[in-house]
Amino acid sequence: MYEHRQEALLSPLAFLRRLATHGGIALGLVVISLAIGMTGYHVFEGLSWLDALVNASMLLGGMGPVDPLHTVAGKLFASFYALYSGLIFLIVAGVMIVPIFHRIIHHFHLEEIEKDDEAN
Repeated sequence: MYEHRQEALLSPLAFLRRLATHGGIALGLVVISLAIGMTGYHVFEGLSWLDALVNASMLLGGMGPVDPLHTVAGKLFASFYALYSGLIFLIVAGVMIVPIFHRIIHHFHLEEIEKDDEAN
């Protein structure tokens, strides 16, 4: 997926395409996570789809639920969904940072290769 350290740096357009691909993956993870959260709140707490969306979004964004929880199943779901949301936040951040980090590291490797070539 990524170029080898001895290959040339991607063009700006190709790099933007890579960022867009990673953004699409991150968006997909968020949408799937919202669907899981909405379904759980709707099924276990009996919230409307809109209220379930608000609660799932708030938990996924790290703010916490809006509506009070009334059922044991709803409380268990919300606790596991909160843990899951924390992991998804870290995964999405990683997916978005990896191409930028790789480009920076790749740039430094190219500089090292150029210095070695000049020394020889």
